[in-house]
Amino acid sequence: MPRGKKAAEKENVKPVEETEPESGSESFSAEKVASPPVRGSKGSKMLPTGGKKSNKKKRRNESFGSYLYKVLKQVHPDIGISSKSMTIMNSFVNDIFERLATESARLAQYNQKSTISSREIQTAVRLLLPGELSKHAVSEGTKAVAKYTSQQ
Repeated sequence: MPRGKKAAEKENVKPVEETEPESGSESFSAEKVASPPVRGSKGSKMLPTGGKKSNKKKRRNESFGSYLYKVLKQVHPDIGISSKSMTIMNSFVNDIFERLATESARLAQYNQKSTISSREIQTAVRLLLPGELSKHAVSEGTKAVAKYTSQQ
């Protein structure tokens, strides 16, 4: 094929890294991404000495937040919740969970059993939650266990 218009276009094409960024947009070249931040500059994170990343895994922050939000939207679709309120509710759920787990373990130990069953959980709920709340919790728990066993 003779050197024509296509060959001339190939010679005039510049690599992506060499092009100037348009006004208002940023260029993401390999040089900018790979270079570590300047030590001591304000607002930059410092890398450990030697420039190597540490092998520590990020600890998972487990929370009941997403589940609490789903329940809130089922009950009151038009109401939101602040992050501070969500933190309080998360602490409340963790506290109740801890109390139920401790009481169920104690009940299993009294009966010389090494496994916490639904019976121990139900008894712990009856012991820890007051009046009508315990009745509703037991009925919802029984319904959840029945649904789970029917699916298997």
